[in-house]
This record gives sequence, structure tokens and C-alpha cells, in this order.
Amino acid sequence: MTYKYPNSVLMIFCKAPIPGQVKTRLIPELTAEQASELHIELSIKTLQRAINSRLCPVQLWCSPTIDHAFFTASAAAYPISLRQQQGADLGERMHHAFCSALADYSHALLMGCDCPSLTEQDLEQALTALNQDNEVALAPAEDGGYVLIGLSRPHPELFDNMPWGTARVLDQTRNRIERYKLRHCELSEQWDLDTPEDLERYRVLAPKAETASL
Repeated sequence: MTYKYPNSVLMIFCKAPIPGQVKTRLIPELTAEQASELHIELSIKTLQRAINSRLCPVQLWCSPTIDHAFFTASAAAYPISLRQQQGADLGERMHHAFCSALADYSHALLMGCDCPSLTEQDLEQALTALNQDNEVALAPAEDGGYVLIGLSRPHPELFDNMPWGTARVLDQTRNRIERYKLRHCELSEQWDLDTPEDLERYRVLAPKAETASL
């Protein structure tokens, strides 16, 4: 496949769709099985968006292991490579992924698989920013976190001792970018799907959308 940014890579962090371990904030609005199915749907749509953009190679970073049937089926269905998340917390896992990716590529983006608002245009804007000598590209989220971060070299200071899962992540990340005087580009604000209210918003956005399938 020919890519527009062959010197870059997109890393997608994804949990195995194990009922009771994914999208738990949607339970009991959804059953554990339904929450798992929604996670699969969002993950597949994210993969399809990434692949169809033909912007750069795509890696699926898996947790807890790469041998879950969903991951192996995804690797068979799409031109992606599987990687194993490693680290004691989210920050360690993200930093490890960037170190791994930036050993082979000039620029790397990292995103989750539950942000329906993030478009191919947003991904391209982030890649363009990194190729224009920005050190960080960031897509803020309405809930006080962020849904995508891009780097041109590892920056452990952006991931160490961060209050993951709280509304303080975005502000602390911005403060550290400022403190270390990192050239950066901030994309438009996004939202991810975590709560029953987010689920309703998602259903209104695409009421007739068919469930994605491998």
C-alpha cells in the first residue's frame, strides 16, 4: 500500500473485547455483552477509518495480549501489525509504544478506539503538524482528557505520574508542554464514548449506521 506519510505510523490502543472488562461505565445501561459488542463496533470503525485514509502504516497495540481472537481476526482482515502493550499504567504503556514506534518512524500518532468524532482529516492535520517541525500534536477531549497525541521523539515527561482517567489530564499535559517549551499543534476538541450520555449522542449521530464487522 502507498501512504501519504510513509515516514509516520498510527498506533491504535485497544483492549480485548472481554465482557465485563470494556466499556464498564455503560453497565448497567448495557449488559456486559452489549458493552463488549459496542467496543468491537467502535474498534472496527476506528481501524477502517485509519486504513481507508491511507495516510500511514497502522499498528494495533493490544491489551492484555495479542492472541485474543478479535486481534488475530483484525490482523487477517486489515493491513495492520499487532503489538503488545507493556507497562504498569497507561502512561508507561503509551511511552513504551512511542519509543518502539519512533525507533522505526520519524513521527507517530497514538489514539484509542472509542472516539467517533475523530476524522481522517483530523489524523492528517496531526501528521501534517508533526511534519512541519511540531514536537507534539494533541486532540483535546471534552471530558478533560485527550483522544490523540502525536510525537516526533519520545517525551516521557508527558506520561509520567499523570492522573489518568480524570478531568485533569488535559490541563496537566498542556502545562508540561508549556514547561518544556515543546512546539505543538492542538486540534479541534473531540469527544469519546464513555458514558450513557455519550452512547445516546453516538446513536443520534449515526442512527441508521450498520454495525461494523470484520
